[in-house]
Amino acid sequence: MSFYSDAQRSVQDQFESRPLADLLELAIVATELADDQVAFITSRDFFFLSTVTGTGEPTVSYKGGDVGTVKVLDATTLAFPAYDGNGMFLSMGNISDTAKIGMLFIDFETPNRIRVQATASFSADDELLADYPGAIGIVRARIDQVFVNCARYIHKHTRVAASPYVPDKNGHQPFPTWKRIDLLQGALPEEDQDRADAEGLVTQEAYGEALQAGES
Repeated sequence: MSFYSDAQRSVQDQFESRPLADLLELAIVATELADDQVAFITSRDFFFLSTVTGTGEPTVSYKGGDVGTVKVLDATTLAFPAYDGNGMFLSMGNISDTAKIGMLFIDFETPNRIRVQATASFSADDELLADYPGAIGIVRARIDQVFVNCARYIHKHTRVAASPYVPDKNGHQPFPTWKRIDLLQGALPEEDQDRADAEGLVTQEAYGEALQAGES
């Protein structure tokens, strides 16, 4: 199967970049990870995950964790955890539906980036769960293509702190403020409702103010 779609070829031809695109495919696109790419991916504590529904609707999520949150199982296989979220399960549902994902790894300080296109599966009882306390499932991704990108347009940022919501070695994490919103209580699991009652309910407006202040 060609790396480029017919639509991508059409735009390349519009801007006379087909020869350049062909050269770049030969130069940078691979189906296995090189040693330096393994080192880069395992040094990251976040990445961006893109998925698509069966009807072609895309979504993109930020996935954060500890350094090495994405494991390199071998030169063609990656694995990463799914943590408790907002219950929508957009990414995990899309993976179960179409299996096609994109992963973007970025170092905003250097800057540098690697892109991975893969075929993935999601499981709630994968043996790797033991390596990720607090995770609710594992995604395994078989690499279709991996390649580096020019860092020309990446804005440089300095890392300030890790999220306190990343589960610790025992799988513990702070209770999220959004689960304390009064209007959501009837839709939450009983355990979450009990904890929300214990920590105190908040209004949707109060949560919105906390969110804008970066306190949620």
